[in-house]
Amino acid sequence: MGDSSRSRVADTDIVADAVSLSTAQVSLWDRLRRLAARFDPFDVAAITLLVAIAAVALWTFRDYAISNDEGVQHHYGELILNYYASGLKDRGVFHFENLYLYGGLFDIIAVSLSHLIPIDPYDLRHILCALIGVAGIGATAVTARSVAGPRAGLIATIALGVCGAWYGAMFNHTKDIPFAAAMMGATLFLIRIARYLPSPRLRDIAAFGVLAGAALGMRVLGLTLVAYTVFAIAIYLPASDDGCGQNRTRWRLAAESLLRVLPAFVLAYLIMIFAWPWAALAPLNPIRGLVAFSEFHYDIRTFFAGQTYHMADVPRLYIPVYLLIRLPLLTLAGAAIAMLLALLPFRSGSAQPIRRDITLLSFTIIFPLACQVIDHGPAYTGLRLFLFVIPPLAALAGIGLDRILTMLAARGRLVAACGLAFGSACFLWNAATLVRLHPDEYLFYNAAIGGLKGASRRYDLDYWFNSMPEAIDKLETYLRHSPPAESNWQNQVYSVAVCGERLSFEKTVKLPQLRYDFMPTWEQSDFFIAPTQMNCDNDLDGKVVATVERLGVVIATIKDRRAQTRPLSAAR
Repeated sequence: MGDSSRSRVADTDIVADAVSLSTAQVSLWDRLRRLAARFDPFDVAAITLLVAIAAVALWTFRDYAISNDEGVQHHYGELILNYYASGLKDRGVFHFENLYLYGGLFDIIAVSLSHLIPIDPYDLRHILCALIGVAGIGATAVTARSVAGPRAGLIATIALGVCGAWYGAMFNHTKDIPFAAAMMGATLFLIRIARYLPSPRLRDIAAFGVLAGAALGMRVLGLTLVAYTVFAIAIYLPASDDGCGQNRTRWRLAAESLLRVLPAFVLAYLIMIFAWPWAALAPLNPIRGLVAFSEFHYDIRTFFAGQTYHMADVPRLYIPVYLLIRLPLLTLAGAAIAMLLALLPFRSGSAQPIRRDITLLSFTIIFPLACQVIDHGPAYTGLRLFLFVIPPLAALAGIGLDRILTMLAARGRLVAACGLAFGSACFLWNAATLVRLHPDEYLFYNAAIGGLKGASRRYDLDYWFNSMPEAIDKLETYLRHSPPAESNWQNQVYSVAVCGERLSFEKTVKLPQLRYDFMPTWEQSDFFIAPTQMNCDNDLDGKVVATVERLGVVIATIKDRRAQTRPLSAAR
């Protein structure tokens, strides 16, 4: 073959390669476009928001104090692991305060990870709890989306993400947030199971069992999932006629449905007894734990409408009222609208499944609250024990507000735009309030009682003394920059009376001169730091040298008491 022939062949090959490459690029572009088309813009926005919340949590987790419970909870996890490592011979886990009445799944995971990840174990606990909290937001979003579509999922993500009672608890409520997230995840898969009754999908049954077991592995209140399941079977099975034959068929389908779901509870039970050794000692121990929980009578006090109550004597409406004043008003309104949708007739028969989903979500809120009110169970520190009803409320808010936007859109673009602007402004205001409260987002109160100012000295505020690190920092700044009472203050050792936990104090304090109260009585302490929660700041007198404030409200005080404890030095 001549040179010219070889040249023409080469040119042909180049052209063919170029055409092939161009075709491949077009094909790749088409694939990317088809892939992008699968993702609704609302889904993209929800995922982006979840990632942003997780990023903020990882950036700020060190801003949160160690809560009163974390020290004992971490030790409880160590005792559970010791119990298994000793071949079930080390029985200390059953004699550590009353912790044996709770599961320790989160604590087992946290202690195990602390042996693998070289960071402070309490930092690790806060990271882990925060990420589980973000997962709970994700489960809430997916639940709302599965009922009413992608926009409802995005609204639910925002509603829970800007809820101070949830976000502010994500870091150191290491029993409440993981339990609530597991309950929301279990509810999501229960809805999926119910839609396919009497033949639910195996993967949904398995996921429900795992999450139910995780919930039971932290709190015995996870037993409410049994009631949720029975209720779901009752409302999702097709309605029967008046004939006896139809009734028999319905009962047969209900029994078949229960048998299909039973493996999920077997799996949940196995997870529960692994994380809760006491539950494995006797078959009825979980029931005994539930009874014990309803009869707790510790000397814990709480504020409600300006009155002080012991936990066993709170008003019956304690929890419902705290829900009404702690959650954003738009979230409450959206949830109420969704609940009304389940009662109002729909024009389309295809809306019946949505009605059932909303009814089941509403039941997961109403049932535990009704049990609390009717049984007049103990309660304290606001919503702490009932955080698990907030995610389904946020899911209902997403559904209800999505429905409102649809109705407004039918009235014209301007009306829809005004509605969207109003909702966005409300949520942005909530988000801005959380930024101003940081890291005390859990002090959020809505406008129904005048916000934080209206709640101060009337309802529970900083019950974890989460403001302790800031209070200690202000005390140390005061000692460094104010004229000292003693000329040789740097060689002195000062006792600090703290209305809070020693662990949090010692993890925060930097000045070696400051020691956690080691005097025989508080009255002999040189300094006093306390939150305004339960008026603890009034327990000792002294000169107020600094305060911690949020939104113009004092939430903690720092007092110098050396004029009382070291009068001769102060006189000099």
